[in-house]
Amino acid sequence: MAVIAVWKCDRDGSMFEDKKSAEAHDKMLELAANITSLIESEIPDVSEQACEAIGLLLAKRSEDLVRACKGKPSVLLEASENSTEEKATGEAIVTSIAG
Repeated sequence: MAVIAVWKCDRDGSMFEDKKSAEAHDKMLELAANITSLIESEIPDVSEQACEAIGLLLAKRSEDLVRACKGKPSVLLEASENSTEEKATGEAIVTSIAG
């Protein structure tokens, strides 16, 4: 019988085949929790569920947010359009890197 090493994220129980992916996921969840806390402290009328959803969304899209803050705000809309298409078709949109 083979032994397969897996890494489990303490925050949500997600399992990963490599440590790097597990640590990246944990870091994203930590960012989401901190964003959620910030929203809850600054905007008290937002529900806890909405704060968590916003925090998770912003953490998952952190790279797009950084690019938008550096002068490319359209990045947020482009990624949003892809997400909408993905939900409509139920498939991920894959862009080929081969010319």
